[in-house]
Amino acid sequence: MPHLVGPRLARLRLRSRYWDLCTHRPRSPPRFRPSDCALLRRFRPLCSPLGFLLCRVCGRDPSAGGSFSYLRVELGDTAAYLAAANILLEALVGAAGLARSWTSYFSTLIGRDSDALRIHAPSLAEGFNLLDPIAVVVLISCSTIAALGTRRTSVLNSVASILTIFVIAFVIVAGFANAKPANLSPFFPFGAKGVFRAAAVVYWAYTGFDMMATMAEETKNPARDIPIGLIGSMSAITVVYCVMAFALVIMQKYSEIDTNAAFSVAFAAAGMKWAKYLVALGALKGMTTGMLVGALGQARYTTQIARAHMIPPFFALVHPKTKTPVHATALVTLSSAVIAFFSSLDVLAGVSSISTLFIFMLMAVALLVRRYYVRELTPKSNLLKLNLLLLLIIGSSVGISACWNSGARGWIGYAIAALLWFLGTFGLAVVIPQQRVPKVWGVPLVPWLPSASIVTNIFLMGSLGYQAFVRFGICTVVMLIYYVLVGVHATYDVAHEEEDDKVEGFKAEMVGNGA
Repeated sequence: MPHLVGPRLARLRLRSRYWDLCTHRPRSPPRFRPSDCALLRRFRPLCSPLGFLLCRVCGRDPSAGGSFSYLRVELGDTAAYLAAANILLEALVGAAGLARSWTSYFSTLIGRDSDALRIHAPSLAEGFNLLDPIAVVVLISCSTIAALGTRRTSVLNSVASILTIFVIAFVIVAGFANAKPANLSPFFPFGAKGVFRAAAVVYWAYTGFDMMATMAEETKNPARDIPIGLIGSMSAITVVYCVMAFALVIMQKYSEIDTNAAFSVAFAAAGMKWAKYLVALGALKGMTTGMLVGALGQARYTTQIARAHMIPPFFALVHPKTKTPVHATALVTLSSAVIAFFSSLDVLAGVSSISTLFIFMLMAVALLVRRYYVRELTPKSNLLKLNLLLLLIIGSSVGISACWNSGARGWIGYAIAALLWFLGTFGLAVVIPQQRVPKVWGVPLVPWLPSASIVTNIFLMGSLGYQAFVRFGICTVVMLIYYVLVGVHATYDVAHEEEDDKVEGFKAEMVGNGA
């Protein structure tokens, strides 16, 4: 199995920043129904397949490209390119969202309205008419620090983690101390659809774990540290997010929650005006370290994509002094800054979440392909069966999502789609023998757990609404046009160059042995 491993950068251990990855996203919640947050604990276990999948691929084949590298190995260049483009889109939108949330919390810290520091441009469309120059400055500053070296970023995150833990504990204790049980009524105001839509948007918070996976190449013992870090931090963020969300909705009525700076405004409304400054300061710290860690991961994604020549290889260059990919960092930072300057959190949340869910779905498919297919060893008949069963699983998952989001009544459609999903998964389990046995870290309950991840991600994608799919479709069309005109030719040339190098190396070795 080929490894896509690039030059080693400064070594660092990941465990010192798990709490930062756990806490930087929930402090900048996108616009969804806050009342449904308290119910998300029922659906957070659905995210566990992601943790197992990332542990599997990072522990076995540590590489800087994270999910992109593994999708390229298992599903080929075309699928990897679509994933790469969505990873970059997710990275750009995620960083922009954090930066705009930073502005909102900074406004509350100085006693202003959450949009007070933005410039209103009435001539622009709704959702793009609040210009945010502060977000641009914050993004550039954080990325500059990250570009100076991973060691500086790691030390800064480690020191700041103490403040994060203190603020989280304060929010939970003070939130329940000011609890008003009447705020929980109605407990289910937007029904099950509201919960699923909120769960789909909250997937935004899980992109940080894929950023951790990008650091596998720089970890001393990835087979041990990556699984511990991913599963441990994923468990922690699930518990912390649910408890903080419940504290928020029991402290303030769901209809009164400020979606830009929720906790600060909630404490001020509860009569603890001094507390909003502490919470805002902690949120600013969390989002700042989030942008620092994001800059590290995003640049390494971009570097690995540039190594594959899917974008100009200029962006794969590593600075000789800082040992960091400064060109990739600059590309991601400037692009994120443009998005952050114009786009509101509403727009950003939908686009980022659907890209995240799409990538996670591809990861689950790639794991099934890896487990059941080995090139030149798997019989063609088994390969055909694998393709048909995967199509059945994906198609039935789309059917379940379509039935739910179309508002169709009755159980027949659900029963047929669920039965087809079960038959597809059961077929993988009994018809096709597994071709690989994990030696380091293995996902349990294959094929059931990856198949459950596929149906979960597709179902939640359908919950994001029409506009999110329109934006996602436009972005995908642009990605495919670029790939057909530029990317496919570049990757084809690189593949032939690599093959020629292997042949030349083999000939040289044979000549040497003959001599």
